[in-house]
Amino acid sequence: MQYRPLGNSGLLVSELALGTMVFGEENTRGTPKKEAIEIIHAFIDAGGNHIDTANVYADGVSEQILGEAIRGKREKLVIATKVRFSMGDDPNQTGLSRYHILNSVEASLQRLQTDHIDLLYMHAWDPITPIEESLHAFDTLVTQGKVRYIGVSNFKAWQLMKALSISDRNRWARFIAAQYQYNLVTRDIEDEFSDLCLEEGVGITPWSPLGGGFLTGKYKRDADSPSGGRIAVMPDHAEEAWNKRATEKNWEILDVMAEIAAQHENMNLSHVAIQWLLAQKAVSSVIIGVRTMAHLQDNLKAVDFALSPDEVTRLNQISQPPSRYPYRFLQNYGAR
Repeated sequence: MQYRPLGNSGLLVSELALGTMVFGEENTRGTPKKEAIEIIHAFIDAGGNHIDTANVYADGVSEQILGEAIRGKREKLVIATKVRFSMGDDPNQTGLSRYHILNSVEASLQRLQTDHIDLLYMHAWDPITPIEESLHAFDTLVTQGKVRYIGVSNFKAWQLMKALSISDRNRWARFIAAQYQYNLVTRDIEDEFSDLCLEEGVGITPWSPLGGGFLTGKYKRDADSPSGGRIAVMPDHAEEAWNKRATEKNWEILDVMAEIAAQHENMNLSHVAIQWLLAQKAVSSVIIGVRTMAHLQDNLKAVDFALSPDEVTRLNQISQPPSRYPYRFLQNYGAR
């Protein structure tokens, strides 16, 4: 496992991060506590130091499992969690108010059995709370030593840029990480976020690197609906829904991935997908959201490979999304 700076900071994180969203979920897609702890330990033993969770994952159970798993191992890890979404019925148990942020962090610290969080994300924009209030609360936590670094997720580009400007103006802690969906079949963030994050020193930590399992190649082109896996239970509006994945362009992407994988001994489509992300300049660490030990062991093998510049270019070209205005206009005229 290699290590990279997280954005414009001195914090070094493993190129793969362990995602724990399904740990403790009480359904067929969830990972039971015992296996989840084994997965966490195996990830650490493989050299991984970056582990990602959120207070809302499994209603806090994911944080509890992680807290138990890292006892005696905490000092070498970078633990990331998030705050924004509802953690109860009370109207103040949601959002990015100072009240909710401070209360949520105290609860997360208890569940994680630690005295500090290495990376705290704003999980999404709050249209009610002034962003100044949210950023000041985050800065307070950094000053208190309860949080080391801060990050952002699911903001629009203007919202992220506004937040960075406010932080700079007030000399508050600024975001060093941005967590967004990013993979070979979902490249939307490249319109704005890739350049923005590179320019502002914010490292992108992609989630869903395998497109909800679609990029593993386990689904068939001629199927009317998916059989098994995460995509099979996703509603049509979900980001990883079948109707968003089973397009002709996406099947063509899989064809090229399969051709590239065949040129490398023991490489599969998952490895190609992860390596393509690691080749993107703005990416600091790729979050692998595994459900089983077998998933982890396979994903970890991705770091044993490297794509050639020509292979990256080929994947870039086949997966290039339709160009939109003003990006299309700037591509034709703006660089001259």
